[in-house]
Amino acid sequence: MASITLEELHAYHAIDRSVFSRLVITLRRDPAESLLVMAMWLWLEEKGYPNIIAKMVNLSDPLLEALAGEAVSCLNCLGSKNPTIPPNAILPLTTRIMEKDVSLHMFYQNKFSTISGIKSFMTTVCSRIFTDILQHVVGSTSRVIPNQPLVIPGFPHSLFGSVTIVPRAMDHDFPIGGLWGWNPSNNVSEDDRTLFLTFSRGFPVSEDEIRELFTTVGVCVDSVRMQDNVPYGEQPLFAKMVLRSVANVDQILSGRPIAKFRINGKHIWARKYERRE
Repeated sequence: MASITLEELHAYHAIDRSVFSRLVITLRRDPAESLLVMAMWLWLEEKGYPNIIAKMVNLSDPLLEALAGEAVSCLNCLGSKNPTIPPNAILPLTTRIMEKDVSLHMFYQNKFSTISGIKSFMTTVCSRIFTDILQHVVGSTSRVIPNQPLVIPGFPHSLFGSVTIVPRAMDHDFPIGGLWGWNPSNNVSEDDRTLFLTFSRGFPVSEDEIRELFTTVGVCVDSVRMQDNVPYGEQPLFAKMVLRSVANVDQILSGRPIAKFRINGKHIWARKYERRE
């Protein structure tokens, strides 16, 4: 399998590294928060907003600070269960840089796709290209142990989970397919693609009805797992539905915490599945 050294990786991501360095060293912004900001900008580039980070290189420090602040407002919006978003909540600086309208509403309407994309870029790209910069910043406040993951205050994150960042030698090889061959669907866990469905007592819903309903809505259903161990004579009251992609989750919920559907006179409520430990 083809590979790339860390030195070559740094060269390829020189612009990203320059902007990240300014965030955490020049502007002294929080390292964990800055990782998420960079991951979000990289995800936006992948979603059709090209060269956003390159456009930041020549910006003044106050402007870069303000752009990072807008990015953090997006991250906070994603973490809120019921954010108050004005109808025209445009991010003015980000919109100006991207030359396309960018709003908090856009992020929240695609909440779970955005969270999944940010997590993937954070764990597959940011965790590798910023290691030495983080080592410099974190090492000034805590002891860094060679060949051991850096301790980044703020991780594990309540929304974006954990990230493993291990310092490597400059000649360390990374397989290209695993790093640059990233596809959103490859790094999305089953839980990220799962909805929790509930039904009304006295109105039994079958798996076939669930598949029929959501196929009609226009999503691809991978599997439906009805409530098991149901007492004899009673009906399942809930099910877990795994979808083909995390984009299907956003398609169904459309920014709502709970979405209500109806088939054959019976109601089905859908919300994002959350694993309980």
